[in-house]
Amino acid sequence: MEFLYRSTRNADETATASEAILKGLAEEGGLFVPDEIPALGVPFDVLATMDYKQVAFEVMSRMLTDFTEDELHYCIDGAYDKKFDTDLIAPVKYHHGAYILELFHGKTIAFKDMALSILPYLMTTAAKKNGIDKEIVILTATSGDTGKAALAGFADVPGTRIAVFYPKSGVSPIQEKQMVTEKGKNTFVAGIKGNFDDAQTGVKKMFQDKALAKELAEKGFQFSSANSINIGRLVPQIVYYVYSYTRLIAAGTIKAGDEVNIVVPTGNFGNILAAYYASLMGLPVHKFICASNDNKVLYDFFTTGKYDKNRDFILTTSPSMDILISSNLERLIYRIAGNDAEKNSELMKELSEKGSYEITDEMKHSLFKFYGNYANVEEVADTIRKVYDEDGYVIDTHTSVAVAVYDKYKEETGDDTPTIIASTASPYKFTRSVMTAIDAEYDSMEDFELVDKLEELSAVKVPAAIEEIRTAEVVHNTVCEKDEMEKVVKDFLGI
Repeated sequence: MEFLYRSTRNADETATASEAILKGLAEEGGLFVPDEIPALGVPFDVLATMDYKQVAFEVMSRMLTDFTEDELHYCIDGAYDKKFDTDLIAPVKYHHGAYILELFHGKTIAFKDMALSILPYLMTTAAKKNGIDKEIVILTATSGDTGKAALAGFADVPGTRIAVFYPKSGVSPIQEKQMVTEKGKNTFVAGIKGNFDDAQTGVKKMFQDKALAKELAEKGFQFSSANSINIGRLVPQIVYYVYSYTRLIAAGTIKAGDEVNIVVPTGNFGNILAAYYASLMGLPVHKFICASNDNKVLYDFFTTGKYDKNRDFILTTSPSMDILISSNLERLIYRIAGNDAEKNSELMKELSEKGSYEITDEMKHSLFKFYGNYANVEEVADTIRKVYDEDGYVIDTHTSVAVAVYDKYKEETGDDTPTIIASTASPYKFTRSVMTAIDAEYDSMEDFELVDKLEELSAVKVPAAIEEIRTAEVVHNTVCEKDEMEKVVKDFLGI
């Protein structure tokens, strides 16, 4: 059954799945959400016999209803292939009393690969379906991981160009080197003098600029997004929560229908929103545990019902979560407001004008399945060391935020529900923070010495993504002010 996607800020603006993917962002800054969430409709016992690609098809065919079976199989087969270093795509491993869902086995060793490996296929297929003859310009802000994953996905894809903005002083050295060494001829990378929220705001401003859109159209271009504001990013993320649940069934750990907790380290809220959407499709979830770092705007929201970005922006050892404006939270707000675009729009206007908004008691009650907490930099380091000391398993700083928050949740509640923890990045992306957490003496070593030492400690081979950048040449060296973003995009496009 085909259904439409609708803007969170304008009930009259609708799009098919393929149109929503092409547009990225709705008019007036709204996000596209499905008019209804379809049931999975396949027994979990049956899904447990399937591999990742087969589960992906069952989930995505229900959400992307104007794609044909052949089109979806083409996209899925192209995405989840040998670019992942394990045939399982997303292995589940038991450590520290929980099931660690490893989402970092793709080309850029972060969870963003799970969706950004397929988004270029979805987008180019959508362009053909809709008769688009313009060159698609992917415009993306990144807090570290989306940037390289999007660059890798769209590099040299015909009919596309991609421009990525990142906070110049707000990503890890490995993350930065991954981006600035990208060789794709259709790629552009710029560091901005500001934080991730500045980059994200600048990108959204360009999307909403109708005069700019007209100017681009006259030159044969149209913007789209690879950020999680694009529904084509969000839908593939639903897959791995369904998949991980079925792996626990296949292993005999749980029975079909048993509830699980899901813990997600999150700043922009898209990754945990995908878990929530999975539950609306039928995944039995007891609690969604939202783990924040020192930038604990989401923890405060779930605790008080007030979202307030008026606070200091803190640079932490988990930089991909250093975010104060959680774009994807809007999709949840829209839903708990009763799919009321007008109410949601009012709250987003308050956020834009005052930097804060507060939900009603009724809306807050709708969030009873969500638990929020946070871990500071010291707790993150302590947790990395604790998990390593237990059994030699090394986690990155973002996964450590999740594990630390899960420990707090268990201590507070005594809840022993089987729990899946989203492990969002390889420790190799954050070697210095990870290695100095294990032993402060490692801080005296050079970055790539630390990489080799981590291989020795973890018994996990250095990923190809890291080997590639050891001696790679810097291709992109643009640094700009946050109010120069439009100018550098025009320069990149030659207009």
